[in-house]
Formats: sequence, structure tokens, C-alpha cells
Amino acid sequence: MLKQSPRGSRAAARGQQLQKSFLAALPPGLGRRELGGGWAPPWAEAVGKRERRLAGMHPVSCPGTQRHRPPQRRAEISHAGFPKPQGSLTLLYEEVLYTILYRLGKPEHNHVGDAEELYAYVQKVSAHVPAGARASLQPLETCPLSPIFCLKATVKEAKGILGKDVSGFSDPYCLLGIESKSQELAHLENKKRQKAVVKDLIPEDQIHRTQVINQTLSPVWDETFILEFEDVETASFHLDMWDSDVVESVRHKLGELTDLHGLKRIFKDARKDKGQDDFLGNVVLRLKDLHCWDDQWHLLEPRTETYPNRGQCHLQFLLTHKKRTTMSSRTQPSYTVHRHLLQQLVSYEILQHQAGSTAWDGELSKHAITVLYLHATQKDLSDFHQVMAQWLAYSKLYQSLEFNSSCLLHQITSIEYQWVQERLRPEQKAELAESFQSLLTYGISLIRRYRIIFPLSVPRSTDRLQSLLRVLVQMCKMKAFRELCTLSLDLPEMVSEALKVPGVISKPLRIQNKLFLPLQSMEENGKALAKLLVEVIGDLQQCNKIWNKFFISQAGAFVHRDRPLALSDFHQWFKEAVPQWLQKAYTIALERTQRAVQMDQLMPFGEHNKHSTSTVDLSTCYAQIVKTWQQLNWPDPEEAFMIMVKLVEDMCKIAMMYCRLVKTRAEELSLREQNEGDAANRLCIVVNNIKQLRLLILKLPSQLDWAHLEQRTGAVINPEQIQHTLHNQLDSTISCLDHEIRDVLSLARYSPAGALPDTPFLLLQSIMPLMKFLESELQYLNEHLVQENFKSLLGLLWHHTLDVLSAAAQQQVPSAQRYKNLELCFYAEGCGLPLETLHTAAFLSLETHLALCSTTSRKLIQKYFSNRIQQQLDTSSEKYGAVTIKVLYRPSEQKLRVEVLNAVNLIPLDSNGSSDPFVQLTLEPRHEFPEVVARTTQCKKNELHPLFDEAFDFLIPPEKCQQDGACLLLTVFDYDTLGTNDLEGEAFFPLSRVPGLNADEDQLDGGRVPQTRLPLTHPKPAGDEILRLLESRKGDKEAQAFVKLRKQRAKQSKEAA
Repeated sequence: MLKQSPRGSRAAARGQQLQKSFLAALPPGLGRRELGGGWAPPWAEAVGKRERRLAGMHPVSCPGTQRHRPPQRRAEISHAGFPKPQGSLTLLYEEVLYTILYRLGKPEHNHVGDAEELYAYVQKVSAHVPAGARASLQPLETCPLSPIFCLKATVKEAKGILGKDVSGFSDPYCLLGIESKSQELAHLENKKRQKAVVKDLIPEDQIHRTQVINQTLSPVWDETFILEFEDVETASFHLDMWDSDVVESVRHKLGELTDLHGLKRIFKDARKDKGQDDFLGNVVLRLKDLHCWDDQWHLLEPRTETYPNRGQCHLQFLLTHKKRTTMSSRTQPSYTVHRHLLQQLVSYEILQHQAGSTAWDGELSKHAITVLYLHATQKDLSDFHQVMAQWLAYSKLYQSLEFNSSCLLHQITSIEYQWVQERLRPEQKAELAESFQSLLTYGISLIRRYRIIFPLSVPRSTDRLQSLLRVLVQMCKMKAFRELCTLSLDLPEMVSEALKVPGVISKPLRIQNKLFLPLQSMEENGKALAKLLVEVIGDLQQCNKIWNKFFISQAGAFVHRDRPLALSDFHQWFKEAVPQWLQKAYTIALERTQRAVQMDQLMPFGEHNKHSTSTVDLSTCYAQIVKTWQQLNWPDPEEAFMIMVKLVEDMCKIAMMYCRLVKTRAEELSLREQNEGDAANRLCIVVNNIKQLRLLILKLPSQLDWAHLEQRTGAVINPEQIQHTLHNQLDSTISCLDHEIRDVLSLARYSPAGALPDTPFLLLQSIMPLMKFLESELQYLNEHLVQENFKSLLGLLWHHTLDVLSAAAQQQVPSAQRYKNLELCFYAEGCGLPLETLHTAAFLSLETHLALCSTTSRKLIQKYFSNRIQQQLDTSSEKYGAVTIKVLYRPSEQKLRVEVLNAVNLIPLDSNGSSDPFVQLTLEPRHEFPEVVARTTQCKKNELHPLFDEAFDFLIPPEKCQQDGACLLLTVFDYDTLGTNDLEGEAFFPLSRVPGLNADEDQLDGGRVPQTRLPLTHPKPAGDEILRLLESRKGDKEAQAFVKLRKQRAKQSKEAA
């Protein structure tokens, strides 16, 4: 006889309790059988096996014996519109009881935690099954064993862990596993159990290890492990985090040394064994304290109190099953089983609400939510597949049971957000596509009978119709719908066709039979006709106010009209002809433009006119098109916008065609007559014509009343679309016309491109000839061009000249006076371009550049420090900290006294989170103070707010302090023993503002000198224009030395690096 262990006794008692709970859950007459004179659940033997296995007991089987399995009963049932195969409800019943029986994890706050309540709920659902189907819920002959319990653990990341390496970082990895109670008993006597590690508690083959993340304090793993366990009550999850140590040479460690803490780590590593990993912390969690799905940060616990704060680790847990022994789990995919279970529970919830005469709003009871949540987590179903199952169940049930269609919107939104087609198998894609098509067909059938399905006499009918239309519209917009449904379906067209199909007439139009009786008296027939008209008008008004609004706003099936019925939609008669009319108008206008250019001799057609005859014909064509648009007055806003787009596009095409034709015409006439003067005159006419055409194009928005069109189309077309379609097209045409004008000018002998050579050296030598050329030719241009074109030509020429001269000035240092003369030439004493037009950003930049190029190196250095002083005065932010000083000048002694008081809010530049600051004082520029040496304060160790309180004296004459750029430069460094010092920041104090410099001797009082707080700044990483100019002067040693010093200072800035 086998002796039962204490653990076996507890397991047997727990098995008896499970049997009682399961027995109470079964509905009367279902799922029970008589064993040994008493009632026992069909899983009693399976539960007993499981508990005996946990207790270490094994039943004795006799040789030759074999258990007899009677055949299962099958029944063909159909419930709530879902045809079930034989025995499917029995398998589903088995699946849900199995899910409750082997529940894992702490209940969520909104879930049912009591198993008895869940069994009672299952009993109610099974009792609600029709009698024919309930007959199939017979005692289950199979004995499903318990599944393999699994913990799906994901190690996401960690933060704030200890740095164990010389570099101040670690190479962390994790060891994790599950400790059972049997293993735990071996360590109960160990008083320091918290110091134990995973490899000491768990067998080696059950330990999992993550990858090693090198040199970090915030590692990211995102690795998932499946850990099996037997009993959730006694199992615990263990995770240890270690720093991987690899044997390295002392030279390599010294190369990574950054501070004294790193040196301590080297000595510590020398005392321990080679290759021994350092402990970073651990996490121990009891599985019974976890939820089915758990996602949170956990503190890393120490083994000693030396470093109690060891950071946090982000873990995700999911308690799942593996190798479930139910018939459904063995024969069907998890997704399919979950969908069938969802269908059964949702149909029960819907029928419960209908029995209570309340409309179901899509919210499940907490019992159903709990069962579905447990089943999905135990099956390890993804969120996407759960939403898919919900959509298939709800969309199918909507076609058989009445509930609010807005319940489908949540599934549509979720599928659209998570849609990835590759995650579905082919049969799942076909199933989803069929659900889309089925719901669309069913919805269209409801719309076809909307007067009966959604009568106005029933409350909330309009809301139900509006919700249905919204669901169909959103479904047709889904990416899943477009990818899986290969046929192109136009929902507005389908709705329109459904509404056009003759159906059942609403109650107001059910014309009584007496209206169809033989003609009687004229009075009676008149009354019957009047009654019919009243009913028809009332129904039309009702449709216009209610139904029409829904179909327009939701499905876009119709266009709303506020005009009288007799004249509504009259423009539809001409809709098909409008595109032909527009094309015909474009063709005629284009032919007329071509004939006008062919007949044009490109001569002024009036004494005071500088345009040719073709512009008159083109203006007439445009005026006729504008008049056609005004007379058309198309009532539909969206279609009117499309007509406007076509008109603008055609007019822009005509404009570009005219430019090409008139240029070709000018070339033909010039080649025929071979007269250089007449050719120049024709080119001037061409420029004037294109300019006139440009003015016509600019007037189109006001002539075509675009503002009114935007107001009309505001509800159907976005302003961005109008901007992109109309305004951008017009701007593009204007830009093309400006380009055409420049192309015409390039053909003339006064071309600006021909007057400016491309070579920089030749350009500098050609400035004076260019001015003489302009003086002789601009008079001719002024006579033959309209004033606006002449000013435009001057503007183009000026901008082109500046572009070429700016490019040349970057390669050679020119004379600024020549460019000043060129400016006066274009200004022409007020007769040319105005000064605000001449002084563009390019001109001012060129002028500044030329002034700098003509300055000596020492002046440039002074200018550099003047700019830094101004930047110092404009800086108010103390991003890099600040330094406080007191400065006083004594004229009688010609002595400058500087007291460095303190510095605050410095940036920590050492690995220990602090700095070793000191201040260097120099007088700049160096060429003004060649004999004054730099002074340095003492170094303050491990301080971000150092107190110096040191004074320094400099002997300098007062006139030196008045020089441009003269300043006191205070540079704060972080002292480094093994490398170059790091830059904390620098501050510039202008010597011209030193107290006492301009005061009398008697007024000086050192005690009342104000303190000056200077924010620290860093040199700009992008460099400075003055420094680039100094660097380009290769032969100037002083300039090169200054640039080298400033570059070195920039390299010392870690921000610049």
C-alpha cells in the first residue's frame, strides 16, 4: 500500500473541493453519471489523476484490463442562426468548464473571482440552450487531464542599475526560472535565503538566460521565455541580474579609467576570481500573486545593504496553458474555439436583454468578460485575433438578433488599427472577407426596406438607421476590406440603387382602393386626387427633412436640394454635356489664339500703346470664358469646383501656348527681315505681351469669384485642396511666365547673362564695362518697354548680378567701392530701382562680407571679441552655469583689480557626477595686451558650486581698455589628471565698462563695487564667419594662431563634440 505524503493529502483535499464545485456547476440532468452509488462529475477521475500525480501517487493497473468508451451522442442543432455540428455544444461546454477549473492568476478588479459564480453562470447559459441542443450535453466520457501550466515571461528592460565595470557601466544579463515548493523545502533552514541566486535554487536545465548587453546602465532585452510549472500556489518566479565580466588586461582597464571610482574597481577586481560575474540584483515573485496578464516595473532587491538602490526591471507575465486535453483544443485551432465560445455567450447576453425589453448596447456581463478573458489568456490569443473573433461573432449575430449596430464600430476601429494581412492564415482571410460581404449585403437589404425596418413611428428608428449607415461606411473604408474584398464596391452607388428599387410604400402613401374605383362624379374624383396630393407632398417633405439628411451625411447617396420640387435637379439634364462644352470652348479659344499670333506683326497697335494685336484677342477669349462661367452658375458646389478646375487649367494652357507661339513668331519675323533694330523692338513687344498676359492671369481669382466658390464648397472640399488645386496652379503659371520673360531677354543683345562673365577674375575686371553697357542700353529699353516691364527687367538684372557677384566674392577679395558704384548705377538718382528694392538680403550680406574682407586680421580679431561681448550681453540663460566677479580700475596706479568670487550651477563633467573647476583669466585681444600673462585660480575638487574668493591685479593703461573688443575673458575648466581639461564655459566682460575707468580718484571705493554675474557660454559648433576669413589667410601667422586657439577651445567643449 502506497503511503500518501502530506502534500498528497493536501492535493486530495483540493481535488475533492474541485469536484464539489464542478458538481454544483452542472445543470440538472446534465454532465453527471453514477459512480459507486453516488454522483460524480465526469472529470472526477481526471482530477484525481492530476492530484495523485502532484502527490506522488500512481494508480495500479491490472494487466489485460481496458476501459470501455461508449460512443458519444451527437445532435444536429441550430441556435441563434449558427448551425452547430453534432456534439459541438458538448465540446464547447467541456471547454468552458475546463477553463474555469484550471484558472490561473489573481482576478482582475472588474472580473468575477469566485469560481462558484462562474459555474452558476455557465449553468444559466446551458439552461438557455434549446431543448434539442441541450440533449447533446450528456456526461462526458473523456477524462481531460490538467494542462501544462506555463508562465510566458518577457524581460523588457531595466534602468538605474549599478555600474560594476571600470568605465562606470555594466554588461548586464539575466538568469530566470521557476522554483517549486519541493525545491523550496530544501532551503527553509537557510536564514539568508534572500542571498541565494537562481543557479543555487533551480536545476540548471530549467534556468533561462538573456543576452548580454554591453556597457550600459539601461539595458533593453525584450526577450520572451516560456517557463513551465506544476502548482501555481507553491511556485515562485526568480530573476537574477548579473554583470558579465571578461578577463581583461590591466592596460586595457587603465585605458577605460575615467575617475578614482574606476581605480577602486580595478583594485576590487584584482581581489576576486578571474571571470567571476558581479551580482546586480534579483526579483522574486510568487505566481499566485500575479494576474493573468501582468506588466509593471519591479525593484531589484540586493543581497547586502551596501547598495540598497539597485534600479528597476520591467517585466511582462502571461499565465497560459499548454497541451490542453479537451476535445476542442485537440481538434480545432484556438482562434476557432474562442470564436464559438464568444458567439454562444454573446447570443445569451443579447437574448437576456431582449427578455427584459431593453436594447443591448454591446456591454457583456462581468461573468462573460471573465470567462472570455480567462480562455483567451490560457490559449495565448493575441489582441488582434480576439478582435477578429469579436467581429465575426457580432457581425453574424447582428443578422439574426436585434441589437444596436454601433456595437460593431469598436471592432472595426480595432481591426483597422491593428491590421496586418500577413498575420492571418488563408482560411481566416476568407472567413473575414465573407463576413464583410455578408454584413454589407444584409445592410443593403435593410436599407432597401428602410421604411418598414426603421419606421418614424417607432422611437430611435432614425438613430438605428444612422448607426447602420455609419457602420457600413466605416467598414468600406477599412484597409482590411479593400485588401480582402477584390470586387470594387461603391457604397454610395449601392445605397442609391437600393433606394431606387420599388419596395413597400410607407403608411401615408398606402392609397386606399377607393381611389382606383371607376370614375364617379368630378367632385369625388377631385377630392380623392387632392387627398393623394396632400399625402404625396407630406411624404416628400418628410423624406426631405429626415431621410434625405441621413443618406447624404452618412453614405453620400443623394444631393440635398432646397429649391422647389418642380425645378430641382434640372442641371442634371445638362451634366453629361458640360464636359463636351468645356472641351469645345477650349478648342475654339486655342484656335483663335493661334490665328491671332499668326496675323500679329509684333508692332504697337496704338501711338501710346506698347502691346501688339494678339493680346487684344487673347483678352477677349478670357473675357468670354469668364462670362460663360458666370452665366453657367452651376448649383452643385462639388461639381462647380471641378468645372472651375477645368476652366483654370485650360486658361493656363492657353497662356503657356501663347508664350511659345509669340516667341516663335518673333524668331520667324527676325529671320525674314534680318534687321537687328527691328528684332530688338519685337522682343520688347513680346516681353510687353507676356507681361500683359501675366496681369490677365492675376485677375482671374477676382473675375471668377473664387472667394464665393470657397464659401459654397466649404462643407465638401477642404481649403487645402482648393489651395493645392487652384492657387498653386495659378502660381505655377505665373512662375512660368516670369521664366518666359527671362528667356526672351536672353535672346537680346542687352541680356544680363551675356554682360556678366562666369569667371570670377574676369567678373571683377568687368564691373566698369558693365556699368558703361547699362548706361548706353537702358535708355533704349526704357523707350520700348512699358514702365512696369522696365522696372521688372531692372529687378531681374539686379538680382542676377548680385548672385554672380556673391559667388565671385567667396573666391577673391574685391574692392567694395566698385560695388557701391554699381548700386548707384541701378539707383539712377531715383529714376531706377528704389533703395528698398536694391538693399535686399543678398546685397546686405554681400556688403557685410566685403567690409570684412577688406579689414586687417587684427581688426577682425577685435570684431570677433566685440561680437562675443554682444552675445554675452544678450545671454540670460544659465544653461552652463555662471561666474560672479568684482572688477575695479584705479587710474592713479593704472591697475585693473579682478576678484573671482564664485561659480554656480556648473555642468558635471566627471563620471562621478561632479567636476573639479578652476578659472583662467586673460585679457583679449592678445595683440593689445602682449605683456599681460594669464592668471589662474585654485582648483576646487568635486564642486559644482565652487567658492574661489581670489583677487588678481593687472597693470594696463586706461587707453587700452577703450579699444574695440577689449575684454576680460574668464574661462572655467574642469581639471583632468590624465587628459586635457574639459571646458565648463567662458564669459566675456567688456573693459570699457569697468567701474573706475572714467571716474575720479576720490569717488572710488572698493567696498561698494557691484558684483557682476556672467552666464557661461560655449563656442558655436558651426563656426564663425570671421574665423573662416582668418583661416583663409594662410600667410598670416597671427591669424592662424588665433584660429588654432579658438578651435582648440571648441574641441574642449563636450557639447561641440
